[in-house]
Amino acid sequence: MPPRKQPTRPPALPGTLLLATALLASGVSGCSALSPFNTCDDTETRVKALRSQPVLESVPAGATVPKGLAPEPAGCIDDSGDAWLHAERIYVFPGPRQEVVDFYRATAEADGWHLQSPPEGLSSPETTAGLCFTRGGDGDALLLTVQFTTARQLKIEHGYEAGPEFDSGSGFEIEVGSETDGAKTGCFD
Repeated sequence: MPPRKQPTRPPALPGTLLLATALLASGVSGCSALSPFNTCDDTETRVKALRSQPVLESVPAGATVPKGLAPEPAGCIDDSGDAWLHAERIYVFPGPRQEVVDFYRATAEADGWHLQSPPEGLSSPETTAGLCFTRGGDGDALLLTVQFTTARQLKIEHGYEAGPEFDSGSGFEIEVGSETDGAKTGCFD
């Protein structure tokens, strides 16, 4: 009687089954065993670079930090599944929103930022929607937003009770943000 042969399997099959099991288990539990997303690990240097962007300190004449509002920390947020680096400031301006728009259009563009226009159909006045700029390329891309805010939004988002100075004009937030790896990102992606 000839010796009995063992059935053969491709050598990669056990590894493939293990990977498939891990992926299935992570999908069922809601956690990702093999995350394709970026995390906040080792991002301190990039956050420091965001914090030092000159445009954050450039404000229209008369703009001030609202009384009693603690400076917004720069940092990394990864509660959405993919980490985002940011540095922001909040100001109140006693004049019309159009002056804020005009100031940042000129200041940001002079510093190498490129104003992005919303896609067809998403357009709204800049004095309502604010502005969005980009700068850099893959590996060093940055996003700059200027958004108008209200006392109510400050209460909800920052727990800040705005004083009467906030009612005298336009409140706005300016933020410089980036993917953790500096990957190119757009305003309306």
